[in-house]
Order: sequence, then C-alpha cells, then structure tokens
Amino acid sequence: MKKNLPIGIGVVFLLLIACEPQTTTSQGKGSAELAEQRQKNVAAIEDSINNSHARVASERDDVCPKLLQKEVDRQSIKRRAEVMVDDHCDYYLYPQSGQSLAVEVNDSQIEALLIVPKYYDFANGAYQVTSYDKHVIRLSYNGATYKPERLQYDVKISIN
Repeated sequence: MKKNLPIGIGVVFLLLIACEPQTTTSQGKGSAELAEQRQKNVAAIEDSINNSHARVASERDDVCPKLLQKEVDRQSIKRRAEVMVDDHCDYYLYPQSGQSLAVEVNDSQIEALLIVPKYYDFANGAYQVTSYDKHVIRLSYNGATYKPERLQYDVKISIN
C-alpha cells in the first residue's frame, strides 16, 4: 500500500537531503568547508522561496515584497495605486551590471532606499549597478505623522 506524505513534509525532506553534505573523502573537504557549503545551500533555498513569494506578490498591490521584471521594450517599471500596509515595501530586481537605477515616488513622505547589495539613498540620484545580483529597493514611510493604515502611492523605477 502506497502512502502519500503531506506536501510540507515532502518538501522539508527534500530540502534536508539537498542540504546534506556529501560524506565521501574523495573531495577532501573538511568539516568547516562542508558546514559553509551547507549554509550557502540553505541561503540559496531561502532566497529562492522568497523570490517565489515575491513573484506572486507582484500581481497584488497590497502585498510585499515584490519581484519586478522590466519589459524588454521599456526603460522603466511603473506601479500605480500600490498600497503600503506595513512600515515599508521591498521591491526585488536583478539589473545587469552597468545599468543605472532611479526611483521616483509620487508621495514626498515615502523614502526610497537601496538596501541590498549595498545601502544607497535614491534622493542622491541614480545608482550605478556594478554586479548582477539581487537588488532590493525599500520604500518606507518617512512622514511627520503616523502612517495611514493603507498608504496608497505610485512608483516608477527607471533602469537605463
């Protein structure tokens, strides 16, 4: 009789197997190197899961973080009537090296910052991309009063 595992248990089992270090000594890796490789595997899996959630969230205006992709024939990504429910909203991008990123928001109470791969304030102008990595743009409420429960805004991210 074949038993079906619940999906969650099956995924956890596969993740554990995928992250399990190889025990053969032919590779000559020490336990410290194996532990480091395991950490890298776990980080890659976590990043993949986060990107999957962000890809789905990009279809909704009130869910963050969002994974954004530029259309081939356009130089910018425009998001209208976005809704900030929490204190901030993150946007994930994978620009190419040599491109520049600029962010415009229609509400002066919202601050635009690059937080990954390094910290940069878009109030200082465009950011020059130096590597093909995940770039995280964080929009956060920076007003003088309490943030409204559902703050609506438009954002334009230019990629040149």
